[in-house]
Amino acid sequence: MQLSDFQYELPDDRIAQTPIAPRDAARLLVDRGGFVEHRHVRELDEILRPGDVLVVNETRVLPARLRLRRRSGGAVEVLLLDALDGERRRWESLVRPGGKLCVGEELLVGDRVVAAMGERTAAGDTFEVVLVAPIGDDVATVLDEVGEMPLPPYIHERLTDTERYQTVYAAVPGSSAAPTAGLHFTDDLLGRLDAVGVERCAVELVVGLDTFQPISTDDPLDHPMHTERYRVPDSTWQACQRARDDGRRVVAVGTTAVRALESAARHGVLEGRTDLFIHRGFEWRVVDVMMTNFHLPGTTLLMMIDAFVGPRWRELYEIALEHHDGEDGYRFLSFGDAMLLERATPGSVG
Repeated sequence: MQLSDFQYELPDDRIAQTPIAPRDAARLLVDRGGFVEHRHVRELDEILRPGDVLVVNETRVLPARLRLRRRSGGAVEVLLLDALDGERRRWESLVRPGGKLCVGEELLVGDRVVAAMGERTAAGDTFEVVLVAPIGDDVATVLDEVGEMPLPPYIHERLTDTERYQTVYAAVPGSSAAPTAGLHFTDDLLGRLDAVGVERCAVELVVGLDTFQPISTDDPLDHPMHTERYRVPDSTWQACQRARDDGRRVVAVGTTAVRALESAARHGVLEGRTDLFIHRGFEWRVVDVMMTNFHLPGTTLLMMIDAFVGPRWRELYEIALEHHDGEDGYRFLSFGDAMLLERATPGSVG
C-alpha cells in the first residue's frame, strides 16, 4: 500500500466555499455496487428503505479556534481538539507557533489572559493548553466570547451564519470540526424519513485531529492515529443489532458515525477512546451503507472509503468531477455534495 493509492487531482474550483441552501438541495451520488444514480439529498426518503437504521453523530462544534497573542505581541493561533478534564479547562490543542512558546506562558486577547501554555503531549504534534475563565464563568462562556468557528483552511469565504457549520440535530458540544455529511439534513427531511419508516439513532464522536489530518508517511499504514472520544448509547447499539439480525441495513451518516459504531464493535465497549484505523482488509461488523461527503486526497477518510467500496472509489470520484448532465459537477469537501455508498462484498473488493 502506498500513499499514491489515495491521491487524486482536486481542482481548487471544485472545493465548495459556501454551504448550499436549503441544506438538502445538495446533490447525492448514489452507488449501488456498480450502478450510479445522480440524485439530491432531499430525495433520501425515496432512496432509503423502510426499516433502515439511520445513525447520526450528534456532536456539536465548539468555537474552538482562538486567535491570541503573546505579551511580546506575537500572534498565536490555538485550535482546541479534545478536553482533558471534566471542566474542559485543559485541552489537547494545535498551537502555531507552538515550538516557540514556553510552558506557563500566558496568551491574551487584548489585555485579557485567556489561556496558558502547557507541555507538549505524547502525540508530539500537539500541546496542552489551559483555558483561563473569570470566577463565575465557565469555559463555554469564554469560548463564545473569544472563539471562532473552526472552518477548515481550504474554506476562504466568511461564514455569516455559524449554524450552517452545525447539524440541525447537534446536541453535545465538544468537536473541533463538523461531521459534515450531516450538514445536509433538514428537520423536514428527517420528518419525512420518520414517516416512511426509517429508524433514526444517534452516536457521539468528538471530531478531532484524525478526522482531518493528512497522512504524513510514505506508507499510509505507518500514519500515527490520535484517539478520539466516542459514545454509542445502548439504545442505538440495540437498534443496530436488531437490524442486523433481521436483515435490515445500518446506514451511517458520515465517517465519524462509522468510526463510533465500528469502534464499539471492535473494542467491545460502548463508550471510550478510539484510535481505530479503517483501511483495506478491515472486517466490517456494523455498517452496511455510508453517506459521506467527498474527501481530500491523501487522508485516512479516503482510506476508509477505499476499505468500504474498494478501488471503485476512484471511478466514483472521477464521475463526480466530470459529471455535468445539465448541471455542474459535484462540489467537494465540507460544504460540498454527498455520496451514498453500499458496502462492497468481500469478494468484490480488489
